[in-house]
Amino acid sequence: MQNHKSELQQGHALAEKAGEFPIGGDLRVTRLGFGAMRITGDGIWGEPADRASAIRVLRRAVELGINFIDTADSYGPGVSEEIIAEALYPYPAGLVIATKGGFLRPGPNKWVENGKPEHLKSACEGSLRRLRLDRIDLYQLHRIDSKVPADDQIGTLKDLQAQGKIKHIGLSEVNVRQIRHARTMVPIVSVQNRYSVTDRGSEDVLEFCEKENIGFIPWFPLAAGRVSGADSPIRHVAQQLEATPSQVALAWLLARSPVMLPIPGTSRVEHLEENVAAAGLQIDAKKMQELSRMAGAR
Repeated sequence: MQNHKSELQQGHALAEKAGEFPIGGDLRVTRLGFGAMRITGDGIWGEPADRASAIRVLRRAVELGINFIDTADSYGPGVSEEIIAEALYPYPAGLVIATKGGFLRPGPNKWVENGKPEHLKSACEGSLRRLRLDRIDLYQLHRIDSKVPADDQIGTLKDLQAQGKIKHIGLSEVNVRQIRHARTMVPIVSVQNRYSVTDRGSEDVLEFCEKENIGFIPWFPLAAGRVSGADSPIRHVAQQLEATPSQVALAWLLARSPVMLPIPGTSRVEHLEENVAAAGLQIDAKKMQELSRMAGAR
């Protein structure tokens, strides 16, 4: 990975080495994006400890070639979107900011689903205002609220799309049946489910997305550091490749499927640079099989 360190120092757009994926057919994004959840305070609540550092991370992400940033109105709440706008507005050409709605935040680490149409409409309006946008390129339903008819929730996003407030629609934490149903009402261009080399409970959803050319955005792509643990079998492969376990975990995701769009997040520039260097890490078929066998699907 020594050449990657040199490229980082020179400011090369390393993220481009991950290749591109056309979300919705027209939003060409780097397959290694940035998740902006952790630029908020503890418990994904309130201001970050160092707002200036969060701004530096976002600007450095763009310098490194990332043109896909994922956030949500519930991150903060509102704080992540506000910092993105402060750091990057006016946005560079080609930058895609995806956001989500569908949660209430009564406090730190507390999440309450709310898919009522009036809430989703208000959430979208708030995101437009904070992000300083006239239209959101990709708006994702953060969860399908079991307390509200799914058709009402999808129908609300369809209405917002017809009004020109959102361009494309995505879903989060859904199964194949739910995706199929939503697609009877609107085109679905992305699915964001929990997935990593050590947590493959959404394998069937990924395979469906690959078949239908739907972008698959794995959240928790590094399994909260479990891939880097002292007893992690991934560490063995990382040592062979002279990389970090986190880089191997991200490279495995990129190699796993052409529709895979990992969005690792961080509040530190040095961690961001480590993640982005994974875009140039090549894993051969033998090591892919070894990783899959060692990690095992859950």
